[in-house]
Amino acid sequence: MQQVKAVIARSKAAPVELVTINVPDPGPGEAVVAVQACGVCHTDLHYREGGINDEFPFLLGHEAAGVVEAVGEGVTSVAPGDFVVLNWRAVCGQCRACNRGQAQYCFATHNATQKMTLEDGTELSPALGIGAFAEKTLVAAGQCTKVDPSARPAAVGLLGCGVMAGIGAAINTGAVTRGKSVAVIGCGGVGAAAIAGSALAGASPIIAVDIDDSKLEKATTLGATHTVNSSQEDPVEAIKRISAATYPGAEGADVVIEAVGRPETWKQAFYARDLAGTVVLVGVPTPDMQVPEIPLIDVFGRGGALKSSWYGDCLPSRDFPMLVDLYQQGRLDLDAFVTEEIGIDGVEAAFEKMHHGNVLRSVVVL
Repeated sequence: MQQVKAVIARSKAAPVELVTINVPDPGPGEAVVAVQACGVCHTDLHYREGGINDEFPFLLGHEAAGVVEAVGEGVTSVAPGDFVVLNWRAVCGQCRACNRGQAQYCFATHNATQKMTLEDGTELSPALGIGAFAEKTLVAAGQCTKVDPSARPAAVGLLGCGVMAGIGAAINTGAVTRGKSVAVIGCGGVGAAAIAGSALAGASPIIAVDIDDSKLEKATTLGATHTVNSSQEDPVEAIKRISAATYPGAEGADVVIEAVGRPETWKQAFYARDLAGTVVLVGVPTPDMQVPEIPLIDVFGRGGALKSSWYGDCLPSRDFPMLVDLYQQGRLDLDAFVTEEIGIDGVEAAFEKMHHGNVLRSVVVL
């Protein structure tokens, strides 16, 4: 066991604390990772606010990259010294989804068996089974994905959650390709990544929708061909107009990605897609939200697909190395998502900036 500095949420809505925690030596199937960088994600804030569950205290942080320090018995997928991006989808290899060759839908993903603790022995609940606002963390070995060791940790670590969720929502869930039009409603970190993923896939037009002009401006640098400020014009009509200008007769975009997670914006996405088009919900709703009232005949009559995208339907072992390689080639600008680099003592201030919506990602660098 070793002791390291880490950021915890001790109770609901309380400011986070920088404390000393105990990290066990890795047991069978586990690995200890020295964290080099970890993004500050909205999900961490949800944990602190009690929006995920009430299993306090939480060890926050989950969008991380680092170096494997030690592995436990039976681990062959990674070794000490490997540079890895951490993920929260360690697939089991044995469930129905895995057995039918769809490990990205694994029904039995897993985390480390042992618990990290406070100095007094209180067990910590690591965010998404990772807990990477820490100098070192204990994870299941399957949560470590080896990538190019020359890549910048602050950038590629973001593939661990938000950026992968957005890129995957476009490419994996929405099946975006050349010849398809895309609209993305909500241009925060995940929505911006969906735009980048759509551009990577060769889609056009790519329509960014938000109420914040600064986010729309950023979206254009990531590949958006058109922007719509939905506080100033009807986004549904705007998406239809822009889509039809490229593809005469289109009644909307081929794929509409909802990256807000609210009933009203999901309804906009439903009506902004073309006939036989696809809606992808990647924004995370709260438990109290309900599907908006839509006539069932509209669901039937428009055809197409209504999908949700969980972690961008990614398979880390397949997707992370590929996307890191594209980043290294200059074809995927992951650096654009890093708004600022901060110390491990800056997480609470980063949460405050998140409330104001003026960052894509603050990244803790250790």
